[in-house]
Amino acid sequence: MKDKYKHNIAVRRGITILAVFLSALLQTFVIQSFIRPAQLLSGGFTGVAILIDDIASLYGKSFSTSLGILVLNIPVAVMCSRSISMRFTFYSMIQVFLASLFLKIFHFQPLFDDLMLNVIFGGFLYGISIVLALRGNASTGGTDFIALYVSTKTGKSIWEYVFAGNVMILCIFGYMFGWLYAGYSILFQFVSTKTISAFHHRYERVTLQITTTKAEDVIRAYVTNFRHGVSYVEAVGGYSHKKMHLLHTVVSSYEVPEIVALMRQQDPHIIVNMIKTENFYGGFYQAPID
Repeated sequence: MKDKYKHNIAVRRGITILAVFLSALLQTFVIQSFIRPAQLLSGGFTGVAILIDDIASLYGKSFSTSLGILVLNIPVAVMCSRSISMRFTFYSMIQVFLASLFLKIFHFQPLFDDLMLNVIFGGFLYGISIVLALRGNASTGGTDFIALYVSTKTGKSIWEYVFAGNVMILCIFGYMFGWLYAGYSILFQFVSTKTISAFHHRYERVTLQITTTKAEDVIRAYVTNFRHGVSYVEAVGGYSHKKMHLLHTVVSSYEVPEIVALMRQQDPHIIVNMIKTENFYGGFYQAPID
């Protein structure tokens, strides 16, 4: 039973590689078609690399954005590899290297002349590029490493704090190059952050309330395949007057489809009610990023 619910390793690695490739390609497209033409600045280490290049241009110098991305990401990757996962860090750095390479070999053309369209569509697509990497169990490096490290320790999303840090970088950009484009860059980053929050819910916790007549079978399968506790009480159906059990467990939101599928195999007539958990106190197993 346990092997039946284990993901096929080869398939998972294939999905990760595809997600990393698409994420890097989309990130390159956004930088070349939206960010650069609109004179915007993205967040994270990519934004820092672009900012360094812009500062160098003031002195008649040039600093490669692709090289800057690599130089900034490698030290953080080394520091975070032990705390997160060596495999996760490896695939994240593959994404960073691909994005750096694609910036050199691809030359995408701008899509819009309108600044606001560049901000909205660019911000959304940039957020999607990050989500693609995250859903594939990788990241776009840089501040993603920091955000995921803190989220792993606390069980809470901190993308809002990442946004606040990016705003500080954008204020430096505004002070040096003008507040108009800095303001649009902050709006770009806001759209990007909201997109990530909308599509990435790995660290949200939910409470499952389960009604079943086969409690022993359901619990046995559940505790064999998932490292979460479960409690149950006896109950009587108000309509059927049959004996049943009410199960209660708290899980990560991304685990719900697998858990429900597993339980329905044990009891096809099971009823599962999912409730968003705002706060949770006590021991909770958070599966490592792998």
